[in-house]
Amino acid sequence: MHSVTNSGSVGVIKLSSGNNNNNRKSKVKLSHRRKSMGPPPATTSSQPKVVTGDHGYILEDVPHLTDYIPHLPTYPNPLQDNPAYAVVKQYFVDMDDTVAQKIVVHANSPRGTHFRRAGPRQKVYFKSDDVHACIVTCGGLCPGLNTVIREIVASLHDMYGVTRIEGIEGGYRGFYSRNTIQLTPKKVNGIHKRGGTIIGTSRGGYDNNKIVNCIQDRGINQVYIIGGDGTQKGASAIYEEVRRRGLQVAVVGIPKTIDNDIPVIDKSFGFDTAVEEAQRAINAAHVEAESNENCIGLVKLMGRNSGFIAMYATLASRDVDCCLIPESPFYLEGPGGLFEYIEKRIKENGHMVIVVAEGAGQDLVAESLRTNDNKDASGNKLLNDVGLWLSQKIKDHFKKHPEMELNLKYIDPTYMIRAVPSNASDNVYSTLLAQSAVHGAMAGHTGFIVGPVHGRECYLPFYRITEKQNKVVITDRMWARMLSSTNQPSFLSTKDIIESIMDEAPPTQLLDDQGAENGLVAKETTVC
Repeated sequence: MHSVTNSGSVGVIKLSSGNNNNNRKSKVKLSHRRKSMGPPPATTSSQPKVVTGDHGYILEDVPHLTDYIPHLPTYPNPLQDNPAYAVVKQYFVDMDDTVAQKIVVHANSPRGTHFRRAGPRQKVYFKSDDVHACIVTCGGLCPGLNTVIREIVASLHDMYGVTRIEGIEGGYRGFYSRNTIQLTPKKVNGIHKRGGTIIGTSRGGYDNNKIVNCIQDRGINQVYIIGGDGTQKGASAIYEEVRRRGLQVAVVGIPKTIDNDIPVIDKSFGFDTAVEEAQRAINAAHVEAESNENCIGLVKLMGRNSGFIAMYATLASRDVDCCLIPESPFYLEGPGGLFEYIEKRIKENGHMVIVVAEGAGQDLVAESLRTNDNKDASGNKLLNDVGLWLSQKIKDHFKKHPEMELNLKYIDPTYMIRAVPSNASDNVYSTLLAQSAVHGAMAGHTGFIVGPVHGRECYLPFYRITEKQNKVVITDRMWARMLSSTNQPSFLSTKDIIESIMDEAPPTQLLDDQGAENGLVAKETTVC
């Protein structure tokens, strides 16, 4: 049996196995749907769906169209007649399948937080002929955008027989100020071999009311939104407005960020390609540094708030002597500072390679240049160019030491990396994301994003990826491996390390149903 309680801001479904000892395991009935009370008032947002079960089991579920539109008809999934799937042992994902967020556990650990497994369902909530889908890309470029677009179109058309698919031109503002592009398998064939996005992108232009009006007026009932955390916050608001109006529209987010700063999921598409391309810049910097006397090769890579590209490119390269990222503060002057380390490295090797993420040392740059906190159209803080600033600081410092004449070669491959087509790994990954998104929308799920958790594609509620960003944990083994590779100082004081440990300490695990009733759903820290 199960019951539903709403405590605080969290809707909790409690399940118990009762006295039936014949069950092989306590199964959670995941197909629960809230009884319709009409669309929620405009002033309130939908409550998160949290399911609790035996042994500390928690499912952070995603919304479904039947949560606010009762008695929707269902239809057999067309995949059961698809010859390509005839060889599949099990066509459809079991309704009880979930994926654990935490897989390293102890013998007495609670089962912990889970997410709904992605994949095709036996029943769908849209007739193929009735589907009118649209795709929009927002924010900066990223390798793999065209692959995701291609595979959404291919999945809708080839798996479900959908023929009405439109691309929204130029990001969010394209909903109300631009024409749409008709997308067909022929139109998107081969676009995965090109960088960029064939439907265009932009920052800003978000107007929730205008966007939903456009969706409603055009009769669109599936919306696929590709973008980063800011874009997905907008997607979440679109879902809430669609729900408020009681529209049968599935709103699906596909997370995109070249910086890999989306939490919970294993990684974002385009990240592997970015690291691979960053290698070329690092290799060029190493060749320059090695070929010139007392030469530093300085490479600036992407990483506004998260230094994953810089860290992984450094680890993969093994030619880097120093890696600077936003999460790890550093200083220039004095004992243990960057200048002292540069002098030491140049004397030992005669050359040096430094990799710096674009968001590193911004406090030092702002203090030096006395700049204001301006923002771009997406609301992101405009960063000062740390690469140029650091280059000049290094040059100025060594001018005071004429006994060591220094050469410095600065490379900024940022837009070259963003514009390349995705590599083989990201192409396969993007295909899985797109197919999982389509399966979820056809099954009636809405208000979710799709992504892998420990290698399994999952559906996650929007709030799990918009509440915070994924960042490099500088007290984690991966950062220690990077430090071991470069032999650079950590630039951290004992106080910095203690504060970092405290900041990254995971919250107390939810061990019983009472915690869930009080709204204490565990938000675990992602550690890479």
